[in-house]
Amino acid sequence: MKGKTQAAHEDLTYRVIGVGMAVHGRLGPGYREEIYQRSLEQEFTQQGISFEPQKNLPIYDGSQLLGFYIPDFIIENKVILEIKAFATVHQRYLGQVITYLNHTGLSIGLLMNFGERKLTFRRVFPSPPATEFRHNHQWIFVPNWLKAQKQEETEEIEDLPF
Repeated sequence: MKGKTQAAHEDLTYRVIGVGMAVHGRLGPGYREEIYQRSLEQEFTQQGISFEPQKNLPIYDGSQLLGFYIPDFIIENKVILEIKAFATVHQRYLGQVITYLNHTGLSIGLLMNFGERKLTFRRVFPSPPATEFRHNHQWIFVPNWLKAQKQEETEEIEDLPF
């Protein structure tokens, strides 16, 4: 029996996978991830699928901004889509999607790889053992302005007379 989450988003994930297959069918493997990203954006628009590309998801420690998670797509505020363009996809990228799911509270993700002869994909669900990924900061993007701000704060502390 299918879980409620899987059943609730099954039609949407099938549509997203279909879009991925259409893009891969036209382009094939061998391009950089950004090329597939742009092509997916066009195809989602044509198919009437709403999406947010590379949305900055802020990460805070209390009130302190640490950086951002940046998933490739959030589809209809229901599905995280992370795309890759590698000859093979390492298991750690499942952790990346799980981290995004835990951070957003969304219940399903897709990991698609355009780098192989055939499009490969996996549906990804958060699970209790996956909570260890919640604090996996390997996927945090820290913009230059935030790095500079942190550097200035550190220098100010070091300049104190005590």
